Amino acid sequence: MILDVVSARHIKDYELELVFEDGAKGIVDFSQYRSRGGVFSRFSDMEYFKNFRIDKELGVISWENGVDIAPETLYSKAVGKAVVA
Repeated sequence: MILDVVSARHIKDYELELVFEDGAKGIVDFSQYRSRGGVFSRFSDMEYFKNFRIDKELGVISWENGVDIAPETLYSKAVGKAVVA
């Protein structure tokens, strides 16, 4: 089961509050992604990071260069439990 992100808002720094299709919500800290380099290197620019959108077709948050993070990863980080298939 994959739970889509239905809303997201910037809280502070690299924290986003995410709400999922089952009503669960939580805050995810994306600061660790900055050190991954590659497509995530743009996260060092806070204005870029804050310019996310929800891709309703995929149920994820994404950024302009096509970066997105799997909804099951987001759910696990936000809610504190793994998604069971």
